[in-house]
Amino acid sequence: MTGAHRKAAITGIALSDCGRVDEATPYTLHAQAARRALADAGLTPDAVDGFASAGLGTLAPVEVAEYLGLRPRWVDSTSVGGATWEVMAAHAADAIAAGHARAVLLVYGSTARADVRAGRRTANLSFGARGPLQFEVPYGYTLIAKYAMAARRHMHEYGTTLDQLAQVAVQARQNASRNPGAMFRDPITVDDVLSGPMIADPFTKLHCCLRSDGGAAVLLVAEELVRDCARPPAWILGTGEYVSHTAMSQWEDFTVSPAAVSGRLAFERAGVAPAEIDIAEIYDAFTYMTLVTLEDLGFCAKGEGGAFVEKGRLRHDGELPTNTDGGGLSAQHPGMRGLFLLVEAVRQLRGEAGGHQVRRADGSAPALAVASGTGGWFCSAGTVVLGRD
Repeated sequence: MTGAHRKAAITGIALSDCGRVDEATPYTLHAQAARRALADAGLTPDAVDGFASAGLGTLAPVEVAEYLGLRPRWVDSTSVGGATWEVMAAHAADAIAAGHARAVLLVYGSTARADVRAGRRTANLSFGARGPLQFEVPYGYTLIAKYAMAARRHMHEYGTTLDQLAQVAVQARQNASRNPGAMFRDPITVDDVLSGPMIADPFTKLHCCLRSDGGAAVLLVAEELVRDCARPPAWILGTGEYVSHTAMSQWEDFTVSPAAVSGRLAFERAGVAPAEIDIAEIYDAFTYMTLVTLEDLGFCAKGEGGAFVEKGRLRHDGELPTNTDGGGLSAQHPGMRGLFLLVEAVRQLRGEAGGHQVRRADGSAPALAVASGTGGWFCSAGTVVLGRD
């Protein structure tokens, strides 16, 4: 089947070595994840005619493709922070639908933790001070400070409490406790979160994502290739993307994330309502990101995120299992983590998540999942709705 009628499915997923990986380079992690994803799909590198990568090298998709021995005829180097991979998946699905590619490999790898440990970089992440940022950087608007300021606004507008934000971290850790691949698995309490060292008011340490090494890869294929793959497909049902601002002064409402647009578009295009979703994989560099994204995706009304999360709904056995692997708060976070959301969503849809597998009331694996990535400081969002056969 060719042309605009072709559907796209994810048939290969993999993580590289993750967590504490002191001896690998970012290229090594890219290669590990890519090889494992292709093996998972049962395909060889010569099947890949599309390639997407960001975050490494001067010409990311060119350099990484060369390292992997690939010569793609379709490439994407979109870089919008944590949302990059959901946006790239949308672009790849469109390319497959248009007949521009048949098998697109998305790959990411980072040694963010090891680089700090070895002194190859400092602990601070800087986006520079040029362009619009020149009006903010001199006043101490770090990335984490921007998220913290947005969280404070939500607390002011809607009465969201620190205990409610802390519940996001507590439930992420509960999910991670069932995942042997998670970097941190020991249980934590709300008091543990609240009593930790302050990072940026109101965020203490456990409100913030961990720093790890790691990589991930996802292979999307056209529907006519699905029968040649070793693993069951997770179909791309609908996608959405949106960018909102760079300067905080241009952000109209700190309590509304760009997922409000990307999510609406993805659900509309998928023909699916939020109430039908079985699991959610949401970018969680900070607890507030999870809470406000749940609101903006339509799982609860604006301002009700605090009440929604405090009921244990995000646990693997809750009403909306969210960040089922433990998320960036407990499992791993090597930088632009959006690709990990897609890997976990597909793993859950296949029923292959082992000890942290989510089951529906009838014992079956989830049928519908949403992965929603956020980039920058709520500057961008990409949302993908996935379904199994």
